[in-house]
Amino acid sequence: MTKADLADRLYEKIGLPKKEATAIVETLFDSMKNILSEGESIKITGFGTFLVRKKGSRKGRNPKTGTELEIEQRKVVTFKPSLQFKALVEKV
Repeated sequence: MTKADLADRLYEKIGLPKKEATAIVETLFDSMKNILSEGESIKITGFGTFLVRKKGSRKGRNPKTGTELEIEQRKVVTFKPSLQFKALVEKV
């Protein structure tokens, strides 16, 4: 599913004009990106939580050459689904 598909669903379910629906979807995702880039988490009740997590540095290996290298610490975004969402997905 794409952002355009989400906008189409808003258009069909709520009856918003397509331009307005597209703007709402874009605004939502821009807001989410900004919040996550600041290191904050986003909790959507009944859906799940988006978390920013720090991964420490570690040793890795180049699979092609076999040489060891240091993988630097970094931040990653993770998603933890709510129990209701998990139950809904398992039904299908």
